[in-house]
Amino acid sequence: MGENFSLPKHKNILVGVDDSADAQFAFLNAVSHALEDDSLLHIVTVLETDTLNVFEALDKEKLKAKRAKIEQRLHEYQQQALEAGVKEVHLVFAEGEPGETIVKDVIPNVQPDLVVVGAAATKKGLGKYMGSQAGYVAKYSPVSVLVVR
Repeated sequence: MGENFSLPKHKNILVGVDDSADAQFAFLNAVSHALEDDSLLHIVTVLETDTLNVFEALDKEKLKAKRAKIEQRLHEYQQQALEAGVKEVHLVFAEGEPGETIVKDVIPNVQPDLVVVGAAATKKGLGKYMGSQAGYVAKYSPVSVLVVR
């Protein structure tokens, strides 16, 4: 590699966050890339509606409270990114199966040139053995994916 080799700059970075430690690390990594490339940062979180039990799904107040908590967390991430010096930070709140929702809905709308995800999302039961959300995003994303662990 010659002296004038440099990686292309990213203009629009999408980072997926949840409550896992890996997601925190992915977020920090995305902020670092956004600062380095002076790029726009989109922070996405997906409310997994299939993890709600039938009573939570039917109870509008519980669902509203869960959405409010997730939105509050997203705003905290946004504030952290802005305080770190990222100039423009957008929030994306979606519902569904995280990997699929990010690939099929969020990426086409946001049009990032880099997606950053944590290697292990908070998954319980069979889900964690049947393939992670990060794996799904890495496999099916039409743009480059950075999987952070």
